[in-house]
Amino acid sequence: MIHKVLIANRGEIAVRIIRACRELGIQTVAIHSTADSDSLHVIMADESVCVGGPASGDSYLNIPNIVSAAVNCGADSIHPGFGFLSENAKFAQICADCNINFIGPSAEVILLLGDKAMAKETMIKAGVPTIPGSDGVVANLTEAKKIAKKIGYPLLIKAVAGGGGRGIRLVNDATELADNFDVARNEAKMFFGNDGVYIEKYLTDTRHIEFQVMADKAGRAVHLGERDCSMQRRNQKMVEESPSAKMSAELRKKMGAAAVKATKASGYYNVGTVEFLVTADNEFYFMEMNTRIQVEHPVTEQVTGIDIVKQQIMIADGKKLPFAQKDIELRGHAIECRINAEDPSHDFRPTGGFVEYLHVPSGMGVRFDSVLYQGYSIPMHYDSMLGKLIVWANTRDEAIAKMDSALSELIIEGVGNNIEFLRQLIGSKEFKTGEYDMKTIGKIKGE
Repeated sequence: MIHKVLIANRGEIAVRIIRACRELGIQTVAIHSTADSDSLHVIMADESVCVGGPASGDSYLNIPNIVSAAVNCGADSIHPGFGFLSENAKFAQICADCNINFIGPSAEVILLLGDKAMAKETMIKAGVPTIPGSDGVVANLTEAKKIAKKIGYPLLIKAVAGGGGRGIRLVNDATELADNFDVARNEAKMFFGNDGVYIEKYLTDTRHIEFQVMADKAGRAVHLGERDCSMQRRNQKMVEESPSAKMSAELRKKMGAAAVKATKASGYYNVGTVEFLVTADNEFYFMEMNTRIQVEHPVTEQVTGIDIVKQQIMIADGKKLPFAQKDIELRGHAIECRINAEDPSHDFRPTGGFVEYLHVPSGMGVRFDSVLYQGYSIPMHYDSMLGKLIVWANTRDEAIAKMDSALSELIIEGVGNNIEFLRQLIGSKEFKTGEYDMKTIGKIKGE
């Protein structure tokens, strides 16, 4: 039985995990850096431990200090949240070696799916549609040219260990391939510690559709429907919704089945996300599988009524899924906007500051997952996300209207933010009609 969980993260996801643990009667331990001593997750947890200085490498990425904190506090489990060490196979294995329950999949599965080339090979064997390209790591430029001749231009060179929209280079012709191949390998080595790259056909006018999956250790797996995450700026998600405005029941059934097949083929358990690219003619292709909770998980919770973080903990505790696929039903429509400390008028430059005044919207179907409180000082050492505003309504049009109202009511004084830009996005013709793709924000911003 899980009795005490150490949360190896910070910010709103740490607060979210603490709330789930409270409802399950589980004690919590918050780790923090010296810069986060007054963070909300530290205040809310039953215990807290400082694990290092402000830099992530000294604290939230410091595996020895984190594991030592867990052992010293008597924590039997660690929840990694998202980002930081959440998809670090070494961390998961060290937890296992120390008899600490890692709330996520096994180290072997994280390693398999974290290597994009190996993940693609696994999906090809399982019969899951994949983007045309190399079957694995591309060894040299000569091999890259052969693949390019077969699939055609434009194409992408991608780091096998990349993620979060990073480690990607667009190549439009043979000259650009020659100029960029070794550069891409060197960048992959520098940023990810692995110079392996693979090649994929660059698909245009695509939507980023991901399926939330869940599997227990007994091998039972289900999907919880899709999220449309196509509202992206430079591969960073800004607005997500569920269900997708362009998803038919037939396509959802096909993609959901493929997502479950991908989950089972990789030997996955716990909560994960299978990400697809969908073309204008509704052809879909496996992109990657994230082996952690996603930032945008609340929209799925709103339309399914399932507490995904609680399920993570219960699966890690050896519990079987309490529902089958036939029990999953999507009700109404949910939208999430990421509230960031950034200045859209100056190329989204990160901002910081002291929260002088905070007013949070409320009412039926409005949820704000955040670490903010009045008087809080925003550290400049970490990701700029301040929180997530989520709304639910019976229809998509009602959800859009509710989100606009909620954004207009959200006030964060003292810290520059992107609230008005988000209102512009959800009020755009493209979003209101559902006729948007991964390039829409760039077009709106003229990028």
